[in-house]
Amino acid sequence: MTKSKADEEDYWNSSKFKAFTFDDEDDEFSRLKESKQAVNSIRRLVEEDDDEEDVEKISWSGEPVGRKTKGGNFQQFTDSLTDSSLRLYAPELRKPKSEYKDSISDWLVLFQDYISDWSPEETVQRMQHGKAVSLEKFRSLQDKLLLLDFSVSANDGNVITAVLIYLKRTLSKELLFRELQSRQTALRHLICYLRESRDHRLLQELFRALGRTEDVAYKEHLSIADENKRRDFLKSCLGLPFSPEDFSLVQDHYTLLERQIIIEATDRQAERGGKLEIFQKFPRKASILNMPLITTLYYCCFYHYSEAEGTFSSPLNVRQTFKISEKQFFVTALAARAKLKAWSDVDALFTCRNWLGFTKKKSPLSFQRVVDVLQKNSAPTQTYRDLKDRQQLLGYRGKVERGSAEERKIDELLTNQQIRWKN
Repeated sequence: MTKSKADEEDYWNSSKFKAFTFDDEDDEFSRLKESKQAVNSIRRLVEEDDDEEDVEKISWSGEPVGRKTKGGNFQQFTDSLTDSSLRLYAPELRKPKSEYKDSISDWLVLFQDYISDWSPEETVQRMQHGKAVSLEKFRSLQDKLLLLDFSVSANDGNVITAVLIYLKRTLSKELLFRELQSRQTALRHLICYLRESRDHRLLQELFRALGRTEDVAYKEHLSIADENKRRDFLKSCLGLPFSPEDFSLVQDHYTLLERQIIIEATDRQAERGGKLEIFQKFPRKASILNMPLITTLYYCCFYHYSEAEGTFSSPLNVRQTFKISEKQFFVTALAARAKLKAWSDVDALFTCRNWLGFTKKKSPLSFQRVVDVLQKNSAPTQTYRDLKDRQQLLGYRGKVERGSAEERKIDELLTNQQIRWKN
């Protein structure tokens, strides 16, 4: 059925479908305009400067919520946005202006305080009080050195370190090292900082610039992994201009490492060959190389206690070579022999002989410390009874508290007819 031209025009004008024409605005473009209007409305609300706490809410169409619109359905949609159940997902776009004004004003005060033109002395004082400051404005060498001098005068290590980090970043190494030569306090702080941060390369360059070749040599020897090469390097360092105290330490270090290399080679071969029974019962848990002196002494007391004094691994030889005190040697030997439960050796440690040839029991340690060591290693409690030494037991009875359980136990042993005392 054909329609007349007038009927077709009435159809298209009255129908909900409209014909496409290039003159009509695109739906996408229309929605973009509406979004732009909403953004502009929000921007005007943010930029306005009144003191009202109540802020007018804006719908997504750009119109204030609550204003009458032509469509009732759209009014219901905008009202639903203000429902409390939806606020979790669609929060308000703005806080009350008083909160914004307070936070912005506080931020402006802090920022203005941060960028203010403080002098080097005032900057150091503010750093001492924990306030934020900017060191970037101190660009001239004079200002940087003043900043360093005032931080040293303040006797605040944290401030000195912070200033040194800034100078390390902004000055050349040569210039920084030269200026620190006349500022020993700051120099010590920089050396400590470089050691803590493990910047070994810069630390070695600093030592070279200061002419401290011995410190450079010490740092280099730590980086040598091979023990033989490290020993040879330490030997070559003995010709450097060390102080008497440092020279003695380097000499002992070289001697100890040389001794450890010999002991390690011998014991490794004996352990593999199964020649010594002690290595079978108590296998070595670690190498002795690069161990401290006391650890080396403990090792020798544990594995080589009965060796002649002329050998490198003899505990007495180690004691004599490195001038270990009697008390330190006693503690180390007691711990090692008690660990092995060699109680005859432990008893011999307490036996000393005077110039007349008489023997007596003596300990450089307090009785409590000796008991602690023996108790940790499960020492036998009936020593005097097992030795059948009545005189020693009587002497010990006079040292315990009267009426105590120890005294009663000693009395029981002394009156025991089954024990055959040897004296």
